[in-house]
Amino acid sequence: MTTAKIFGLSRHRLTTDGEGVTTLVTFNGCPLRCKYCINKTSWEMSKGRDYTPEALYEEVKIDQLYFLATHGGITFGGGEPLLQKDFIKEFRALCGPQWSLVVETSLHVPFDTVQEMNDVLDGYIVDIKDMIPEIYLAYTGKELDLALKNLEWILQHNDAERVMVRVPHIPEYNSEEDVAKTVERLREMGVEKIDEFDYVIR
Repeated sequence: MTTAKIFGLSRHRLTTDGEGVTTLVTFNGCPLRCKYCINKTSWEMSKGRDYTPEALYEEVKIDQLYFLATHGGITFGGGEPLLQKDFIKEFRALCGPQWSLVVETSLHVPFDTVQEMNDVLDGYIVDIKDMIPEIYLAYTGKELDLALKNLEWILQHNDAERVMVRVPHIPEYNSEEDVAKTVERLREMGVEKIDEFDYVIR
């Protein structure tokens, strides 16, 4: 039986995590170590509650009428939700095709995972950090190449409306010019939905 550590469930979210009314489900586990990570709890695999797909479905199905009426559903975040691909696939089998399933992802996962999950998901919210390799490495601790390869493949195999890319202004890491370069490159790749925002460091 597939299980996963989940450290957060946030119901009745609007406009922030996809279309309609959504519930944000946050998994433990992340390959990145972003300097200003807001969910460092996800780094510790001992944190959170163990769920099976069945247990999660039973807990969130209370909002099914909202999901169906607004074309909403579940947004999986974290951490890195695509590390829990088997869990999400089993959850899809339970909820059926009517619910929207979206992932908030860094795309820093194996290429075959992205290919395997594409038909399971309805959308992607990609947190790309920065498209300049040196900045990406300094901020995340990882190379950009894998995330970039995965993003290119997703854009080639999905309608543009299914993919939103978030581009943060990161204090001490990227400049206004850097962000502009990232946005320009994303546009050249075919990204139409870009959420440019400022990190607020506390």
